[in-house]
Amino acid sequence: MKSLVTVFLILIFIVGCNSTINTTQTNNTNLPEGAVRIANDSLEYEITIIDIGFESYLNSIAKPANFYSQSYYETKNIFYVSEWNIRAQNPLRYNSSIYENVIDYNFNINYGLDVNYKLYNYFKFVEYKYKVKLY
Repeated sequence: MKSLVTVFLILIFIVGCNSTINTTQTNNTNLPEGAVRIANDSLEYEITIIDIGFESYLNSIAKPANFYSQSYYETKNIFYVSEWNIRAQNPLRYNSSIYENVIDYNFNINYGLDVNYKLYNYFKFVEYKYKVKLY
């Protein structure tokens, strides 16, 4: 299960020249300015998304986490992850600077509300920022 989570961490979104993702197995509270932490400590993983505008998007445009249920986010993430992976595996057809990595998101693992909420909103942010439609 840890290997799936590790692959899931690697997968996530190094989008554009100004974006990086730092994945670690620790709880580093000294995040760079503008970074968003996605973690489920009981599953022992952490993803840090450093993408200009994502934190602002979460705070100003995204609905609150409890606006939808966890099952809603999980269902949407199934479709978003599937489409993302199709695009990441077809760099000649889709912009490889947006879809750099395949996401190994295990739909049978309960990542929790916070992780699913932030992942869902990262997809919405990508749609908003790059004017693409993922789903």
